[in-house]
Amino acid sequence: MKHNYHTHTYRCHHASGTEKEYIEKAIENGLTTLGFADHSPYIFPGDYYSKFRMALEETKEYYQTLGTLREEYAGKIDIHIGFEMEYYPLHFRETLEFMKAQEALLPSGKRAGLQYLILGQHFIRNEYDYPGYSANPNEKESFIAGYVQNVTEGIKTGSFSYIAHPDLANYTGPKTIYERYMSELIQCAKEHDTPLEINLLGLHTHRNYPNPLFWDLVKEIGGTVVMGCDAHAAEAVGNPSLVAEGEAFAARWGFEITDEVPLKDPFVILKT
Repeated sequence: MKHNYHTHTYRCHHASGTEKEYIEKAIENGLTTLGFADHSPYIFPGDYYSKFRMALEETKEYYQTLGTLREEYAGKIDIHIGFEMEYYPLHFRETLEFMKAQEALLPSGKRAGLQYLILGQHFIRNEYDYPGYSANPNEKESFIAGYVQNVTEGIKTGSFSYIAHPDLANYTGPKTIYERYMSELIQCAKEHDTPLEINLLGLHTHRNYPNPLFWDLVKEIGGTVVMGCDAHAAEAVGNPSLVAEGEAFAARWGFEITDEVPLKDPFVILKT
């Protein structure tokens, strides 16, 4: 692994360490690109507050910090500024407009702002109107249908560079229903040239993802496969043993892992 685009910061309230610690570990482990994609802020209505993401008011400081570090480490490693973000149809455009407006001026006189998004659909619909985390067991067809609807609609915006843990949805109903809906997701990702991530955090900690049944479908349908560290601590960034786990998992299906991902314009939807 030379490129990782799935790295968190303390701002999400469930990661530890400083940005410099992540960067130094990435360099030590031979990475040439480190993308930070912390859990994005989101504009929600009323007094709803999401506890696992950064606050709106932290956005500009996030850009400033990473932009300054990008300049400091130029020539040693390429730093990219991103977010891991859900697709919530009622609030996606408004939140992107906010993210664009938060672009920061650096001490050097250059500017820093959002460069890419990865899609991690932790809740469905618009989060506050559907209780329950996507990785919680759920046997209802409406759950897997809603998950796939959110993800495919997100893919079609063209704003997301890849899909983080696309198999996060912990559907426990009939296998045939899972296969039908997830085949739709995989086909949509393939048609829109949007890679699917083997998530190293989920693999190493034995979560419900990566789900072998999902990757059976990827083998059948096709598509681009990437690996993401999903690093919530510095030691996870390009960790050789974790990368080896991911490579061994991919080898079960004969996947060729794509390491460097072309970053899509996160604001493309604002141009239409």
